[in-house]
Amino acid sequence: MTAGRSWPTRTNPQADVRYYIDADILGLGKLLVQIRNDVTYPGDPGGVLHKRGRQPCPIASPPVPDTERIPVATAHHWLIITRDANIAVNRAEIAAVRDNAARMVTLSGRDAISTWNQLEILMTQWRQIESLLDQLGPFIYPATRTSIREFDPA
Repeated sequence: MTAGRSWPTRTNPQADVRYYIDADILGLGKLLVQIRNDVTYPGDPGGVLHKRGRQPCPIASPPVPDTERIPVATAHHWLIITRDANIAVNRAEIAAVRDNAARMVTLSGRDAISTWNQLEILMTQWRQIESLLDQLGPFIYPATRTSIREFDPA
């Protein structure tokens, strides 16, 4: 298999991508694909990890607007993980989540600034984030180091 290629083969079956890491936390996405084969991010060229091939992300580059990336992530049944310090005022993103029945976790608060702190939030809340995979959308869950709760957009 050529380096950088991610096509599944008999020896490298298809990975089951379940999480989409958004462009605003791209560093976290690039870190996570090195240790998990069920993660992708915009511009992800794909790869092989743990003998599973991950296809390139269909969202080809980071600067894709909400109205384009959210429907793609939802069509693939991915849980979107993003960063939004104040989701309550981002009406366009809330509408895109609602209109597409998307499932979203937003890393929020002042701790969500650096990749290291984003990783800390993700790891601290991982079990609860993972439990959201079985929940139908639309939903938004802001997550901090100390809490994860459903956001009521009303």
